[in-house]
This record gives sequence, structure tokens and C-alpha cells, in this order.
Amino acid sequence: MTLAVDAGAVARAAEVLRRGGVVCYPTETYYGLGVDALDGGAVARLLAVKGRGADQAIAVIVPDLAAARRLWAEVPPRLEALARAHWPGPLTLVAPAAPGVPAPLRGPGGGVGARVSSHPWAHALARAFGGPLTATSANRAGAAPVTSCAAARAALGAEVDLYLDAGATPGGLPSTVVAVAPDGALAVLRAGAVAIRPEQKR
Repeated sequence: MTLAVDAGAVARAAEVLRRGGVVCYPTETYYGLGVDALDGGAVARLLAVKGRGADQAIAVIVPDLAAARRLWAEVPPRLEALARAHWPGPLTLVAPAAPGVPAPLRGPGGGVGARVSSHPWAHALARAFGGPLTATSANRAGAAPVTSCAAARAALGAEVDLYLDAGATPGGLPSTVVAVAPDGALAVLRAGAVAIRPEQKR
């Protein structure tokens, strides 16, 4: 994995996002597909590229906790504590969506999932863009996620506007997804790279 970030390439990718384009970029697990998560047209294009319906919520990568707060109507204290303990890192936190968050980002319970990536390229892209970008895997719906830019390009071709190649990503477990249940307990929606201690689940 190439850790040195090409600032020029990241700046070009951020501009593509601002124009409603689709960017393939590396994360701490697999390569992902990014669009401006608050641009409904861009999100619709992303779903078309993946060949996927809008029935599954799309998680996002944000530059920091403050950016996540702008997506959430409220931030349960237990989620904030997890964010401070594990971000940047492969932990997606789900909280009630703020008004105006596009429907494809909302889960069945009305929550939106966000994380701050620990991959230097993904983190730099989120910072350069300045807002939430989608974090869905760079593959067609139903296909396995990929750990190289070449594999993403072979699968998606010219439907992606720009590819950021930072070498192979680690793969392995996906991000852990955690929400807060109505009773205040933590609910692990997907087990993954970050282990949640049993006492945190109640």
C-alpha cells in the first residue's frame, strides 16, 4: 500500500466529486466508489454504475466528527465516545439522519452511517472535498470487493470518471457497523475490523 499521498491527484478527484462525478479511491479495507453523498443526482448515478437498487443504505466517509454531526439529527453519547476512541478507523457509526439527507443514505430505521477513514488517501480526499463522500465498494452489485485499482478498472471501466491508484489495500474484514438501540444499548449491525467489547453492548 502506497502511503505517500499524491496531493495533486487528490485535488483533481475532489474537483470531479464537486462536478457530480464518480471517483474510485482506496480505503483501509477495499477500494471504494465515491460521489458527493449530498448530491441526489450523483448518488443515483453511483447506483446505476454498481447496478444496485436503493434498498440498501450507502454509508459515507467524512473528514472528521464535525462533518458527521452535520449528517445526524442527534449524536448519542455512546456513539460519540466510540468515534473518539476509534476514528480514524474502520468503524461505521449509525445515528438518526438530519433533515435533507438523501434517501439512499438512510437505512430502514432512518439512520445514516459514517466513518473517518484511516487510509491516508481516503482521509485526504474527504478533507480536500470538504464533505461526505459515499463509501460503497468499487464493484458491481453481487461481485466481490476489490483490493486493487486495476481490478476496479477492469470491472467498471469508463463508467468511473477518475481512479486514484495507491497500490493494494489490505482487504480483510469490512468496517464494523454500530448503532444505538432505542434502549441506549449499542447494536452491532455488522461485525468487522473493529471489535466491540461485550460490556459495550450491554
